[in-house]
Amino acid sequence: MPELPEVEVVRRGLEPRTVGRTITALEVLEPRSLRRQSGGEDRLRAALVGSRLTAVVRRGKFLWWRLAEADGAEAGEALMAHLGMSGQLRMSTPGATAAPSVELSEGPASDPLRHRRVSLHLDDGARLDFVDQRIFGGLWTSPLLEAEGGALAGVGSPDALLPEDASHIARDLLDPAANLSGIARALRSRRSAVKTLLLNQEIVSGIGNIYADEALWAARIRYDTPGAALGPRQAPALLRAARDVMERALEVGGTSFDALYVNVDGRSGYFARSLNAYGKEGEPCPRCGTVMRRVMHANRSSHFCPRCQRGR
Repeated sequence: MPELPEVEVVRRGLEPRTVGRTITALEVLEPRSLRRQSGGEDRLRAALVGSRLTAVVRRGKFLWWRLAEADGAEAGEALMAHLGMSGQLRMSTPGATAAPSVELSEGPASDPLRHRRVSLHLDDGARLDFVDQRIFGGLWTSPLLEAEGGALAGVGSPDALLPEDASHIARDLLDPAANLSGIARALRSRRSAVKTLLLNQEIVSGIGNIYADEALWAARIRYDTPGAALGPRQAPALLRAARDVMERALEVGGTSFDALYVNVDGRSGYFARSLNAYGKEGEPCPRCGTVMRRVMHANRSSHFCPRCQRGR
């Protein structure tokens, strides 16, 4: 599943090509991609056609566009997009050449034609396609609410308004309004395994399996360490490690460990080449040389060094 860096790469690609544009038509090829839309396709079409996209915002793994009426008035709702396991947002422009194929992939890539589920046609002739092989993601509208504390709702937001359907999502570590000390206290107040806590989107958003393993390796903390066992310096250090690894991934376009993740032009990211823990079972630890291990924990694979990341 795309994690924060991959979704932010997509957001940055969409921003200059969709913000300020008006939606002229909605094309639905797979109704299941609208399963979260109240009122279904007709309601979505009524909300979108003729509306202008005024901002594209991200909080954690959630993306949304702010909508305005034709006269510029705030529409009072946002167009939500969640990529799920295999969703992609791809831009196509008449006359443009096809994007190069994904490199270093470990799974079948989505076919941008066969797996196209929903398309938004824009007033400059471009088309925004929602491509989703497994159909776990989707598009829908959600009314806007005031974010907590009056801070900007997310990266790219012009104000504190955020969609109701994203109101339960915690701020992420790349959000300037994120309270790292507060997140660290939340980790230390719970007995659950620290990796489970990192994946809890109501504590801190945007971290998935890949970056959790990488952050835990960098901080020398084992995946099953109880949150309450973290020291007062360990928890903030772990969050800083997670932030650092995601920032480095963002610099190179995210992690295309699976061909299902590409950016808006169909190109892959290259952070998979820099991973230290995730997917490294049987290889020497980059830090100490001990053979890396992989175990199943809470129905997820966890990769760790048994020497550097000793349990408690």
